[in-house]
Amino acid sequence: MDSYPEITLKKGKEISIKRKHHWIFSGAIEDKPADLREGELVKVLDSGKQVLGIGFYSPGSIMVRIISFKDQEIDTSFWLEKLSAAFKLRRLIFDKTKGNTNAYRLVHGEGDLLPGLVIDYYNGNVVIQGHHPGIIRQRQGIVDALMALYGRDLHAIYDKSAAALHWEAGPGDEWVYGTKQPIRILENDVSFEIDLEKGQKTGFFLDQRDNRKLLQQYSKGKKVLNTFCYSGGFSVYALKAGATTVTSVDISSEAIDLCKNNLEINGYDPNTHPCVAADVMKYLQENEVECDVIILDPPAFAKNIRSRHNAVQAYKRLNALAIKKIKPGGIIFTFSCSQVIDRELFTHTITAAGLEAKRKTQILHQLSQGADHPVNLFHQETSYLKGLVLYVE
Repeated sequence: MDSYPEITLKKGKEISIKRKHHWIFSGAIEDKPADLREGELVKVLDSGKQVLGIGFYSPGSIMVRIISFKDQEIDTSFWLEKLSAAFKLRRLIFDKTKGNTNAYRLVHGEGDLLPGLVIDYYNGNVVIQGHHPGIIRQRQGIVDALMALYGRDLHAIYDKSAAALHWEAGPGDEWVYGTKQPIRILENDVSFEIDLEKGQKTGFFLDQRDNRKLLQQYSKGKKVLNTFCYSGGFSVYALKAGATTVTSVDISSEAIDLCKNNLEINGYDPNTHPCVAADVMKYLQENEVECDVIILDPPAFAKNIRSRHNAVQAYKRLNALAIKKIKPGGIIFTFSCSQVIDRELFTHTITAAGLEAKRKTQILHQLSQGADHPVNLFHQETSYLKGLVLYVE
């Protein structure tokens, strides 16, 4: 077994680790080697020198992220064991939808007991996204494990860590197995084309799968406005359910091109169902919104705790405007993917928006991320997507 550098915790600071939380903060550390490298594997000991686990070192506030709560070697067999467990869960989740969904999240960071690692699967193509330098240092073992796990079903692996990592010593985004090729996925029998290199996040927002499906219950015969539409996920689902018209709005012209393409491959005309490159707030302010359903799925307004207040105000303004504009009896799907804004604060914010809009508004559904983005019971930070379905009288 490899001998990893040892970090010792202060007395009493082992409690959170024994409760299976993956983060160790700098204030909990009693002693550590002076020459540790960022992303290096370390062995964590309690004050009595008992091993608590193995993790990735970082010089920041969160100094260690635990990837194993036992003393073991971190090699390809370790990664294969972890990825196999994650794959087993996905097979359970998607067993009843086999054949009509071939894209999912395989690893959701701490949700799958692997801090700093996101792996998404797109019909034989895999994206690795490391959010910690330790993942990049372990990349070859992860790639080998993926090849063993999927075998002939694996076409290519793309490492898309650069933007998420902000690590000068890390490699740029690159294909580490196979080469780029056109990728088309199925999600609940809806087709989408994915660009792993240029697309946002890993290429598609897989976490909204169940919420897009729910939208179909409210779309038949309705006029739908999909704001922050990106590649048109909600738009295509609404049309598949029988929406009469769908208007898709996003500030990015590249996103609008993706949206138009996804409408076309599913048999819908972007000229009949407009795709508009515009700032969403300005669009809502300057246009009459004659629609029955509005989707508000903005990017994260708050990236950290310091920006939380401004984000709350932005969510309030956006939702108040939508509530004011929607037709009587309308439905609003509204979301926040900002991890620092919890479910309670988001609900309070939407309540404030409803009060400002002065319209009777009821909550029909409380929404979250899909089951392939599991929340670790012992690490609640893995819950990030909040959503509400509102009925506006």
